[in-house]
Amino acid sequence: MLLLATVCLAVNWLGDSLDGTLARVRQQQRPRYGFYVDHVIDSLGAVAMMGGMALSGYMHPVIAMGLLIAFLLLSIQSYLATYTLGEFHLSFWHFGPTELRLLLCAGNLAMFRWQWVIEGHYRLFDIGGAIGLAVMLLMLIVVCVNNTLRLYREERIS
Repeated sequence: MLLLATVCLAVNWLGDSLDGTLARVRQQQRPRYGFYVDHVIDSLGAVAMMGGMALSGYMHPVIAMGLLIAFLLLSIQSYLATYTLGEFHLSFWHFGPTELRLLLCAGNLAMFRWQWVIEGHYRLFDIGGAIGLAVMLLMLIVVCVNNTLRLYREERIS
């Protein structure tokens, strides 16, 4: 199943990367429709992936749900920034969906050798998930503070 998950991540990346490119090549872009559908599908995919991780036994369900919540909060922040600032950022700190998929694929492959780490007491995906959760929450705090300060400066009360 780990290999199948890796193949599915590759197929997901291919589809996610090609849809906008294909629309541009065909000169049939629908930016609002594409933005909406792409992000709804990404959110549903995140729920499915983290639900699968929570049920797999490879990751503690609390860590999987924490990652899902952090992902959805970062998504909400991104959508609000798109609306209020007119800027959409797909990546944070040079880390985006492609890098996340590569990291997940590497984790899947590493699971064949190291399911349990640190003297066999912790699951590999628990360690990776906890680190990912901490980084995502830090990203969320930094980006939200920066955007709030920017909006405050741009809309000063006289």
